[in-house]
Amino acid sequence: MINNLKYSSLTLFLLIVTVLSAQKTEVSGIVLDAENGDTLPFVNVYFVGTKIGTTTDFSGGFSIQTYYASDSLAASFVGYKTTKIKIKKDTKQELIIKLEPSTEALPEVTIRPTENPAHPILENVIRNKKANNREKLDAYQYEVYNKLEFDINNMSEKFMNKKIFKKFDFIFENIDTTQNKDYLPVFITESLSDLYYKRKPKAEREYIKASRVSGVSNQSVAQFTGDMYQQVNLYENFVEIFGKNFISPIANQGLFSYRYYLQDSLFIDNNWCYEIQFLPRRKGEMTLTGTMWINDTTYAIKKIEGDISEGANINFVKDLKFKQTYTYVNHEAWMLKEDDLFIDFVLADNQMGFYGQKHASYKDIIVNQEREDSFYDGLEKITLLDSADVRSDVFWNANRHDSLTENQKGIYHMIDTLSNLPIITSYVDVIQTLVSGYKVIGKFEIGPYNSMYANNAVEGHRFRLGLRTSNDFSTKIEFSSFCAYGLRDQEFKYGAGTRFFISKKPRQLMQLVYKHDVEQIGLSSNAFNNTGALTSIGVRNPINRLVFNTDYRISYEREWLKGLSTTLLLRNNTIDPLGIITFHKRIPNTESFIPIKNITTSEVTLFTRFARNEEFLAGEFDRVSLGTKSPTFTLNYTYGMKGMLKSDYEYHKLILGYKHKLKLGFLGVLNYSGSIGKVFGSAPYPLLEVHQGNESWIGNSDAYNMMNILEFVSDEYVSGNIEHHLNGLFLNKVPLLRRLKWREVIGIKGIWGKMGDRNLAEMELPIYTSTLRAKPYFEASAGIENIFKFLRLDVLWRLNYLDNEFNGIKVNRLGLRGKFQFRF
Repeated sequence: MINNLKYSSLTLFLLIVTVLSAQKTEVSGIVLDAENGDTLPFVNVYFVGTKIGTTTDFSGGFSIQTYYASDSLAASFVGYKTTKIKIKKDTKQELIIKLEPSTEALPEVTIRPTENPAHPILENVIRNKKANNREKLDAYQYEVYNKLEFDINNMSEKFMNKKIFKKFDFIFENIDTTQNKDYLPVFITESLSDLYYKRKPKAEREYIKASRVSGVSNQSVAQFTGDMYQQVNLYENFVEIFGKNFISPIANQGLFSYRYYLQDSLFIDNNWCYEIQFLPRRKGEMTLTGTMWINDTTYAIKKIEGDISEGANINFVKDLKFKQTYTYVNHEAWMLKEDDLFIDFVLADNQMGFYGQKHASYKDIIVNQEREDSFYDGLEKITLLDSADVRSDVFWNANRHDSLTENQKGIYHMIDTLSNLPIITSYVDVIQTLVSGYKVIGKFEIGPYNSMYANNAVEGHRFRLGLRTSNDFSTKIEFSSFCAYGLRDQEFKYGAGTRFFISKKPRQLMQLVYKHDVEQIGLSSNAFNNTGALTSIGVRNPINRLVFNTDYRISYEREWLKGLSTTLLLRNNTIDPLGIITFHKRIPNTESFIPIKNITTSEVTLFTRFARNEEFLAGEFDRVSLGTKSPTFTLNYTYGMKGMLKSDYEYHKLILGYKHKLKLGFLGVLNYSGSIGKVFGSAPYPLLEVHQGNESWIGNSDAYNMMNILEFVSDEYVSGNIEHHLNGLFLNKVPLLRRLKWREVIGIKGIWGKMGDRNLAEMELPIYTSTLRAKPYFEASAGIENIFKFLRLDVLWRLNYLDNEFNGIKVNRLGLRGKFQFRF
């Protein structure tokens, strides 16, 4: 069930440079004798440092048009001095070139035997990268056929001889032995689509006109069988593979990371090419190894093949091979003709793994024929045509760019059989439960499993059972409920809700929720379930700062365009203090406080989120972000409505948020975020910004891990967080540590806020709670991730407010946090 699939990411590289888009350079003119003004025929006119040139005609005229110009034009002729003239690239211009007669002897040519002959070729490749990159074109379009296949490999005899397979012996007749390990194809998808691109303003559209996905009918998955999500552009300095930045062999600083060797020169498809081998200079770096064939005139890649270098710090990938072939279209641009990728996935040595294979081919390529801007209008960059997933075998046989192998022809039938086998469905169920947290039983799901048990100072041993409808019940409406009970407080907690789609395109989702449950103060009350934070297992202080929240909520979510969505929320909360929390309200016009039972608030919230060109893997209800190259901005406005449904307070709350993932190539990934917030009006501290602390030994990227729960509260604040994942930049240099594939990570978090006298007067702060008026709060961290491929450990330093200890509540200068994470 795709609804429960979650992918860790897959993210993107942004380098802080401005790359200008290449355009055509057109130079025309006439060549004259400088002494007598006569026109000179048959003069060689060429761009300096290239093989692009022409000769003047009988009238001395010439004209050159190219994308591969240098910044100087030269004219040479026997008996005359060679003349060089500076030109303006990417423009149209006319010149008059005058050659001076020469009586000097021809100069000698000096050969430097110590120079690597591959280096001048590589320098020309780098110099012409912008011109050879297809992104420089005003427009292009093509038809692309994509084929993806996954295969089980390294199957043991014990697995194949299981009793459950006895009636399906034909399955193992499809075993292929052409790779190093026998493998059984178990998944295949094909797509045929038309892709359109224009440069100014930049826009892309892909129309998937045929799609066939074995065992999967979800249209969100079908969209990712197209071409937009499977492109590798070697003309970029870094090639992203499973979220890791590999240095391209033609990167601007490629000589720092690679050794190059000129092997041969030969014709490929009537193009004379240099054959150059590239090898990593050092072990353990994110580099590639292989061979590329460079055209001798345009210095573009004609063909390249290779694999990831030995010891590259990437998980679960034992081998990765790639091959790309380009074709020269209309003497204007080099475009992909074929693209192949082969990956050997392994979780552990000598265990069953997977092969992943991709093949893409391109034809009907057209360049620089622009379409009207209206052609690119609309929210969706990818359109799956209504008939795409019902194409017949006759259609596929007629339109598929290449034929299927005999094994591949039987995969569709075989996978339908496999998907119904109990042993396969059992494996799928286990994985699905681990990822989603829910166990599917027919039309219902039970979970989430991580909230079924908790322990805290108020409830003691807490048991919770949640139930919701599955996709077998409906893919348009979902009902959910839960019940919990604490052995110490002997109280039942419960809740119910529903969510349903008004429409899926555009996404419009309504949700109604009622909840009567214990919560940890300082966590967002927007979540239907945050009881995972209620356990006292592995915490440094007792979990005793809790509230009982009775919550009525209705929300409407709308996606306006790709990456831009808003949520309108109406909510009424009655909050009762629990544990050591007490509510003491000030008596008007006095300095005295009196205890109150609870506080009630009614709010309307408008939440807006913008992440340009963000893509999602969508299930029937939930969806998982696949990230974006651009920053993510959020705006959260809340209005507290006094008098509405017994609400006690009127206030306005405004929060602006920002986060971005900056990919720095071999330097790793820099994640940074920040927020600024302010509360206008007056409200008690539980309704202000209670900064999220974390007293668990499990790290929380959204919290201040050395801050205690309810330690600080503000009505206006500014916060920032920087975390740099170095991806083994230094540890990979140590031979004994290189094999462990550990990765460094460092970070710092800070927040500065204050609380106005008006809000301080509303309710007495607990003795263990204070404001941030005196100075900002900071904590730093340094850690190692990818321990045993799943574990991250951080050492944290609390840099100030070290004297904030109270009876039973400790403050630690140093701390250790760990968490499990899955990353390639």
